[in-house]
This record gives sequence, structure tokens and C-alpha cells, in this order.
Amino acid sequence: MGLIGILVALALLMWLAYRGWSVLMVAPAAALLAALISGEPLLAHWTQTYMGGAARFVAQWFPMFLLGGLFGKLMDDSGSISAIARFLTKQLGVRRTMLAVVLASAVVTYGGVSVFVAFFVLVPMAREMFKAADLPARLMPAAIGLGAFTFTMSVMPGTPSVNNAIPMPYFGTTTFAAPGLSLIASAIIVAFGMWWLGRAEAAARKAGEGYTGGTGTTPVIDEMVREQAAPAGDFDPAELQHGQRAENGPPFVLAVLPLVVVIVTNFLMSLVVFPRLDFSFLSEPRWGGTSFGAVSGVWSVIVALAAANLTVLLVNFRRLPSPRESLDAGANSAALPMLMIASLVGFGAVVAALPAFETVRDAVFAIQGGPLVSLSVAMNVLAGLTGTASGGMAIVLNAFGGDFMRLASEHNIDPELMHRITTMSAGTLDALPHNGTVLLLLQISGLTHGESYLDMVMTVIVSCIIALVAVLVLGSVFGSF
Repeated sequence: MGLIGILVALALLMWLAYRGWSVLMVAPAAALLAALISGEPLLAHWTQTYMGGAARFVAQWFPMFLLGGLFGKLMDDSGSISAIARFLTKQLGVRRTMLAVVLASAVVTYGGVSVFVAFFVLVPMAREMFKAADLPARLMPAAIGLGAFTFTMSVMPGTPSVNNAIPMPYFGTTTFAAPGLSLIASAIIVAFGMWWLGRAEAAARKAGEGYTGGTGTTPVIDEMVREQAAPAGDFDPAELQHGQRAENGPPFVLAVLPLVVVIVTNFLMSLVVFPRLDFSFLSEPRWGGTSFGAVSGVWSVIVALAAANLTVLLVNFRRLPSPRESLDAGANSAALPMLMIASLVGFGAVVAALPAFETVRDAVFAIQGGPLVSLSVAMNVLAGLTGTASGGMAIVLNAFGGDFMRLASEHNIDPELMHRITTMSAGTLDALPHNGTVLLLLQISGLTHGESYLDMVMTVIVSCIIALVAVLVLGSVFGSF
């Protein structure tokens, strides 16, 4: 009965979340249903198990969500994202529309801007370019998706995304884990994605299909899409309507400067500054008895985002119509996504505490192929079922993180390789049709799954699966590099 309870609860969570019900309400209800069917004490699981898991996630990741929300909103209101997109698209021109859209999407998201913020700039920009190039609008989401939420979210070394950060405390790594494998995987994703887009463009021109589809104005994001999108990202889409945008953006050099600050500062903190300092005091009880490896990666990203926020403010202070309103909106944008992902983590904590979960644990580690394969399968399944890479990743690592680290030690697997396999695996099947990022991008574009999703599957799922297989093979043969 316990296993049936887990499956029923997970199915209920998936269905209601897809229907637009708030995960804040659905996740504890599903967790309590699993406990009820298993004959476990409900109130104890709600206040002790569920809230304990959710609270630990909030305590660990609130600084990063907060600083990331501030950064996204400041970059948007200062006009920096628009300035970057305009410069890149102008340099590449209409003849290379696909490459221009992919590159613009990649630059802003690799630098730490939330994909949800970027969409509201990238979609209008892409629409104008597709019109000028006379390309069908149905290909826009595939191009934006390739640049915005594939290699820049889960693969490229140093990307300050939540997806790339969550494994760090479990494996004692940084966002630059396995840089060589990361670059190879990124190249595979870009190469396959651009090949597919080029093929789709050629087919459209051969068929005489010009610019059609998509709406000319950005729609108002309804509450259902907001509820579906928030668990899949790190920015509440509703806050994009708040704050005041600058009339004129900064020059390209000043616009891109905060993105450079993020990457450079993160690199220096992760690999140069922090490793040379003495953090032995962290083992004391007053600091939670933790280790430097468990916090160094998180600290590096926090410092990098803080420095980038300060840079945006200093460069654009006179340009921002109302810095306080922008800061307020950025701070508020972090609350809903963080709490929704924490709710999913709480659900996972209850499930992991049920006696029947031992059956699930045994099934995961019985998967043939070794720890890397079982880790990859577990991440793909949970990310696909929940429709969120970060949520699925947090659930799996909370339940199995210690076990995978033990297996890595037993099989002499570098934790950096475990980190990269984790992020890449969670960033594949998470983009199934019910994923909030997919839903939001399609709504902003004024397009449907029927019009655009097949091309998105190829650029944001198939490309990532090919890269994941390549990294699994290379990592198994040569180890991490």
C-alpha cells in the first residue's frame, strides 16, 4: 500500500500542477495523501518532515534566489538586456537571424539573467527579426529555447543558474565543475540545435512559408501560466509588470559589463580567493558543523551576483526611473518560485521518509550501468514528472545525495563528474509539454504546442540527450576533466 500511496500522490501532484493549481497547496496535500495511504502520522509528517525539508531548502537558497531576482529586474529596467540583444542582432544581421536569436538568448542567460525576464525582451526582438527575414514565427521558441535554457542553464562551466548551483553542497563542487566535459557538451548542443534550425529554415523556404503566426503584442500572463511557470524558474513573472523601465538603455559595453562581472567574480571566488583562505572554523557547532566544500560554491555565486547587482546600480543609477521600485519588484520576484520549489522538496522529504521508499531506493540503485547511469535516470524521471529541473534535482539529491556521494567514492568517480551529470540529466526531460518555462515562452510568443513544440523538442531535449550520452561515455572512459 505504501508504494501505491507514493505513486498516487505523485500522479496527483503532476496532474493538479499541470492544471494550474498552486504547488504551495498541492505539494503538502499530495505528501499527506501518501502518508495517509501508508498509515503514517499526518500532522507529524506535515510539521516535522515536510516543513523540515522545505525550510532547509529556503535557508540554503534564499540568498541566491533574492540576488538573482534583483539582478534580473535591474538588468531589465535599466534597458541592459534590450541593449545587448539589439547590438548582437544588428552585428549578425537578418541573414543570420537564427544564430542572432540563439546568441542573444545565450549571452544574457549565461550572465545570470532569469530566462523569464529574458523572454519578454527576446520574443519581441526575435519577432522583428523573423519578420525581416520572412521566416515563420513558429520557429522562434525553438531558437530562443536553444540559447536560453539548454547549455547556458545546466551545462556551461560557471553559469550562475540555480540548476547549476543545487548540486554543489552535495558534491562539494563549484559551478565550474568538469569544465572540459561541459564545453564539449555545450558545443554538441549548439551544433545539433543550429543544424536542426538550419534544416527547418531551409524546409520552410523551400515550401514558400514566410512569416506567419505569433501575436504582435506581448500578452498579459494569466494566473494559471504563472502558477505553472514559477516552480520551473527563479523569477515570478507577475513582477515583470512592476517597477519602471528606463527610456534609453546603456551602450553595449556598459550593458554587458554586469554579465562579465558575474562570470569573472564567480571564477575568482571559486578557484582563486576562497581556496586560499582558512575556513576550518566552519566545523564548529555554531556554524552548523559544515565544511568549506559544502558552502564554497554557494558563497562564490552569492558574491558574484552581489557584485553584479552593485555594478548595474552604479552604471545605471541615473538611468533607472525608480531604483527602489525596481529593487522591490526584484526582491518580490524571488519569493514565489523559491517557496514553490521548497514545497516540492518538502513533498520529496515526506516520500523519502515513508517505509515503502526503500523499494524505490533499491530500484534506483539496481539500474544497470553504474552510479552515473542510475543518477542520470533518476534525475531525468523526476525532472520530467515534476516539469522542473531544479525541483526534480532537489528532490533526488535530498533523497539520494549521500548515497551517490558514497558510490562515487567507492567507484573512484570524481564528484565534479557527478555534478555535471546531475545538472545535464535534470535539464533534458524537464522540458516536456507541461514544463512552465515552455508554457510561458509559448504564451509570450502567441504560439501553441501544435505549432512550435516539435522543433523545441529537437533543440531543447534531443540536443541535450545527445550531449548527455556523450558526457556519460567520455566521463566513464576518461573521468572528469
